[in-house]
Amino acid sequence: MITSLFRKSTPINYSLVVILFLLFFSLIQIKDHSEDSTSNTIIHKLSLLGLFLASFFIVNFIAKKNGLTKNSSYPILFFLLLLGLFPTIFRTPNLIYANFFLLLAYRRLISLQNLNAIKQKLFDASFWICVAALFHFWCILFIFLVYISIIFHSSRDYRNWLIPFIAIFTTVTIFILAALIFDISWISFIIEKTKTNFQLDYFTNNIQNLALSIYVVLSLFFVFSMIFTLSNKPMILQASYKKMIFGFMIGVVVFLISINKSNAMLVFTFLPLSILCTNNIEYSQNKTYQEIVLALFIAAGFFSFFSQL
Repeated sequence: MITSLFRKSTPINYSLVVILFLLFFSLIQIKDHSEDSTSNTIIHKLSLLGLFLASFFIVNFIAKKNGLTKNSSYPILFFLLLLGLFPTIFRTPNLIYANFFLLLAYRRLISLQNLNAIKQKLFDASFWICVAALFHFWCILFIFLVYISIIFHSSRDYRNWLIPFIAIFTTVTIFILAALIFDISWISFIIEKTKTNFQLDYFTNNIQNLALSIYVVLSLFFVFSMIFTLSNKPMILQASYKKMIFGFMIGVVVFLISINKSNAMLVFTFLPLSILCTNNIEYSQNKTYQEIVLALFIAAGFFSFFSQL
């Protein structure tokens, strides 16, 4: 029943996901409401709302445009449920901005499979990753995903290997000039974020610990499921699925080494995990299995969200 509802991409499905997201977002805002709210705060909240909605659109675009999933609304549904699993994401603007720019980078890297405008796409992806790093420094590790893409698609052209360095130089130059003009403290802020912390001691309650445990179990299941079935996928899509697996792993590393750690930092793994979850369900012929997996995922997302309000 649940799978039949989201198996197709229809305006009703998209509307349902958006309504559920707006419910999540509104409940967080009501919970955090302060009588001292100003017009600047309202504009800030609306900008975050716009970024979230744009993120849903990009996730859906990446999945459908590149043939990574069938014509279903599962990708954005899983993306929503992962947000529900860690509602602290709604309270961390820097991570929201960083993830949005990473989605733009993913969009360019996955589209490399058509082998058109390779250099432009590599530069764009590298540039967006660098911009994301301005909001969360260790997102710079996703540059490795650019080089993985070069290996998959265009390793013989030595000029492609230099493009990420050009993008890094361009971003750093623009950032330093902007900091010198507007606020020199931006530079010290970025330097402070280059520190690392490998400890998992940030939990403030058992629900956060439980949510992370659920996430780990789900992630291991869907990632290894893709690894073991990758050889059965169409040859043209195998490189893209591999990029999703590597992207997920890089996102986990970013989470593990970042300072001021929180569950919200796992947001950088949500796009690849949404694609892997969707692929697992879409290619299964067992409808009972599909219903059970989706029902458990929905239950976990809603339980975690409302438990952490």
